[in-house]
Amino acid sequence: MNSALRVLPVDADVRPGVLALRVHEDQLPFVGRIADSLADVAVCPGSEALALVVDEVVIGYVRIDRRAAAMGDHPLADGAVALRSFMIDAGRQGEGLGGRALDAIHAYVAGRHPDRERILLTVNVRNEAAVHVYRRAGYRDSGELYHGGLAGPQFVLWRPLHPWNP
Repeated sequence: MNSALRVLPVDADVRPGVLALRVHEDQLPFVGRIADSLADVAVCPGSEALALVVDEVVIGYVRIDRRAAAMGDHPLADGAVALRSFMIDAGRQGEGLGGRALDAIHAYVAGRHPDRERILLTVNVRNEAAVHVYRRAGYRDSGELYHGGLAGPQFVLWRPLHPWNP
């Protein structure tokens, strides 16, 4: 049986574990550096830094933003929470934790932001492994590409937060 995967706000207790996370070098352009993300969260209203924890061990990180403002005027941005900088530690990849983490994040966001309709994210078209994990977790392709990222074009994916929001 799998141990529960928990989503916890990054606080003084889990921060060292979050900062110790690593990704494979080829994934770094897609997720960025965690220290940079944490610094950005500290100055961005509505942003939350979240640790992904299994058996009291931090195995991943994600940032959510209450508004998907980075998507500008994309029609799905209205009523969405943005998922950013999602990553699973390099030493734990391949264990099925990505899908489990996305489900746990979904439950966390639905409970914390009941007024929001969907989670919205962008994922680089070259990041095939991440695209596969997102699609398996129920994320839908908007059919459009986002061209505002530093690492090239990105798919715009979304997942409804509530069953009544198909």
